[in-house]
Amino acid sequence: MGKETRESGGEENEMMKTVTTVLLLGVLCLPPVAGTADAGETIGVVRSATGDATVTRGETSLPADPGLKIMVGDTLVTGRVGSLGVILHDDSTLSIGPGSRLVLRSFRFSPSEGKFALVTQISRGTMAYLSGLIGKLAPEAARFETPTATIGIRGTRFAVKVGEPSSR
Repeated sequence: MGKETRESGGEENEMMKTVTTVLLLGVLCLPPVAGTADAGETIGVVRSATGDATVTRGETSLPADPGLKIMVGDTLVTGRVGSLGVILHDDSTLSIGPGSRLVLRSFRFSPSEGKFALVTQISRGTMAYLSGLIGKLAPEAARFETPTATIGIRGTRFAVKVGEPSSR
């Protein structure tokens, strides 16, 4: 029985090494669109929008139509009956519910350099997150800020609701 345990443990280690190698090779083969992004560079795209949903870029408010490119510094806003779905270049998805305001403060996805960052600030409303490669390769590089807390990810998905401040 002890011998079987050692053998299966060895097989599991080999399998983990193989899976890790395949994932890393896959990341290194990503298209050049997956690079470093500064303010004004495309980091993703609007996939879906319903109701009142806009993207504010500087002083300009744009309708959040599917296909609209998303950039670092953009503010995603939904009205009382609006929602918005965004996919980022690392395949992370953000689903933003009604009455929400979220700023994409930072995004960096450069696997060849080992540099990753995803920082958002949600000041009101709801958001669900499903991690892409940043969350899988460097979970410590993804951060979601709210008025009262900062959320670091250690899993692959979560949802957050930011309400009005209490009067305490």
